[in-house]
Amino acid sequence: MATALPRFLPRLALAATLALGNFAHAHPVTGDPSQYVTTQLAVQGAVEHTLALGVAELRQLAQRYPGDAIVKLQHGSAGASSKLSGVRLRDVLAQASIISKDHNDVKKTVIIATASDGYAVVFSWSELFNSPLGDGVLVVLDKNGAALGDDEGRIALISAQDLRTGPRHVKWLQRIDVKKIVE
Repeated sequence: MATALPRFLPRLALAATLALGNFAHAHPVTGDPSQYVTTQLAVQGAVEHTLALGVAELRQLAQRYPGDAIVKLQHGSAGASSKLSGVRLRDVLAQASIISKDHNDVKKTVIIATASDGYAVVFSWSELFNSPLGDGVLVVLDKNGAALGDDEGRIALISAQDLRTGPRHVKWLQRIDVKKIVE
């Protein structure tokens, strides 16, 4: 017998879709990718401490090494394997301290990671803090032992434990927005 989905889940999915609007689709990059390079990550929204972290400050946080990661596209093709290192997104969010006035607030909270070219992806609070998936959501600073190049920016993000990592691979990561989307 199938278990019922929590009643707020369909509303949460709809709200996340509306919050992202057209930004949920990749914007094709034309010309020089260096125009999108990011060197600072803003964390804002429903947090106690708005943050502006440069690459050096991110490197001071506890570094995580998820091992080999492969960017697998939505249609299933895969790129080359890479060794990535950086900081868990939930460790960055812990620095900002997500606001939760009611014990149910976190169930209604989404985290939106946005690139300088407008590409954006969504995570629920539960994915990051209440499931093994959160262990693999990494703010990436290094690839194969070297700092990220212009083609990914100095700061990127990947959800390394997704079955298809490509849709939630954010090059040129610029901003993390924390939003309570359901009242």
